[in-house]
Amino acid sequence: MGKTGSGKSTLSQLLTRLYDYTSGSIKVDGVELKSIQKAYLRRNIVPVLQDPFLFSKTIYENIRLANKKATMEDVKWAANIASVDATIASFKDGYDTPVGEKGVTLSGGQKQRVAIARTIMSNAPVLIFDDSLSAVDTETDLAIRSHLKQLKNNTTTILITHRVSTAKDADLIVVLDEGKVAEIGTHDELVSKPGLYQRIYEIQSRMV
Repeated sequence: MGKTGSGKSTLSQLLTRLYDYTSGSIKVDGVELKSIQKAYLRRNIVPVLQDPFLFSKTIYENIRLANKKATMEDVKWAANIASVDATIASFKDGYDTPVGEKGVTLSGGQKQRVAIARTIMSNAPVLIFDDSLSAVDTETDLAIRSHLKQLKNNTTTILITHRVSTAKDADLIVVLDEGKVAEIGTHDELVSKPGLYQRIYEIQSRMV
């Protein structure tokens, strides 16, 4: 959680070793990140980017790309978690709808939700949503976050966002400011004490 430019996306890129850190230490389950092979790491820590890439294939093929063993039932389950199943069903060709190069035939929110479904289909133990709910409305945002709770208990979900409404139900909120950790706690803890999170909460509450 943090303002634009606070280092949220950079942190996710470090976790997937898109960039390697030159000082300090990052550990996953006590293991130094640099000692983990990138291929293994990226199979187990899977991000959904703010501007996801879709291939010039059908919606079904795009979602199933993350798990070639997946059945149509599996694909529909993932699409339901991503709150896009009903939208796909409304299309003339349903899951056989071609998305076009880079997903141009879909709206921004639809493209993001298809990408979320694809990430869920990967069954990775760590999922990172890098501001990937920004193109959906508040109601859909809430539905997706509620559905994510259906994932198996050993799945860690990291939501990177500037919205308090998206962060508030997290088990733990880490607030970043200018590349540093400013605060850590639950929504109730952070909103009850003076600090950056409380200020952002008050500003966003007035905008509703």
